[in-house]
Amino acid sequence: MPLTLRAQDAEALGALVVVLKESDDPGFQLDILKGISEALKGQRNLKPPKGWDAVAARLERSPNDEVRQLVRSLSLTFGSKVALTTLRMVVENGKSSLAERREALSALVAARDAQLPAVLRSLLQESALRREALRGMGAFEDAKTPAAILNIFAKLDTAGKRDALSTLASRVSFAKALMAAVTHGEVKANELPADIVRQLRAHGVEDINAQLNQVWGVSRSSPAAKLAEIARYKKLLSADAAKPPDLSRGRMLFNRVCVQCHKLYGEGGEIGPDITGSNRNNLDYLLTNLLDPNAEIPNDYRTTILRTEDNRVLVGVIRRSEGQSVTIATPAEVVTLAKRDVATIDPQNFSMMPEGLVLALKDDELRDLVAYLRGSRQVPLPRE
Repeated sequence: MPLTLRAQDAEALGALVVVLKESDDPGFQLDILKGISEALKGQRNLKPPKGWDAVAARLERSPNDEVRQLVRSLSLTFGSKVALTTLRMVVENGKSSLAERREALSALVAARDAQLPAVLRSLLQESALRREALRGMGAFEDAKTPAAILNIFAKLDTAGKRDALSTLASRVSFAKALMAAVTHGEVKANELPADIVRQLRAHGVEDINAQLNQVWGVSRSSPAAKLAEIARYKKLLSADAAKPPDLSRGRMLFNRVCVQCHKLYGEGGEIGPDITGSNRNNLDYLLTNLLDPNAEIPNDYRTTILRTEDNRVLVGVIRRSEGQSVTIATPAEVVTLAKRDVATIDPQNFSMMPEGLVLALKDDELRDLVAYLRGSRQVPLPRE
């Protein structure tokens, strides 16, 4: 049954539909459609505003590709079966433009299209849409997802593995399959970044936590233990090594454990602060932030654990919570959900930068990573 918008929202939306009806300017139409799309982001199966069907039919013939894409996505938000069929065809049509297919796929994921999991599995074979497919699979509790992802895991690049792990860590059934793969050596324990381990632990499942303790380790959190840990690593990193640090490998390690959240030299995520201009050359500063990230926690980087009504767990930072939707930024993606689809939002008293980042690193790897972080210029990645 379609959901009805609040009276004031329906009135404002109806007024915009009238404006669209009277406009022949694709640029102006695009601005209006973008505004509506942003306002309704995360919503689905809404009752369409008066006059929408006629306006949508006209704009479907627009010469502007983006206008057509947005109209289809909004029609899907308003529960259109025709739009659902059209968008499925766009996604599965290899002759459609990549931009059209991505937009259509995003709309179908947001609409929770029941037929989409099978399509997403097929898209894992397409390099251009593989990452979008990996992320989209997390939106559905589908029993075939873990095997489909794990079958290609070894062939994925670093970014693809990040997306795969984020999805596999998002649901209990997926997480159990992931931990079985780690136990059997199909996924290496050191391929689990600390933020993924935190996401796995957020399920609160005893068996998963016990497996993590065995294959990944436990981060000691007492102040005395932290100080001892910092002192040990400072001694290790200050000692003369048999060979100089490998800065290129340090960059590769940064891409594996840091780049999803932090920007350095203009590259990386934005969930954490840009560290290009930080006090990176100071070893004490660097080690304190790496080993004791919860010593000081700016409000903008406090962690929130969000659980959906269909038992998906997202760990990240709430970027927006207003009206009928909430947006959470995770290390893998930014997700906007209808508030009616959210079961709980639990703010945590710790930083988005997880403890235990160095547990998966060997001493020489940590030396390379720290040397890269303390550098003053970008270096090339290692040759394959």
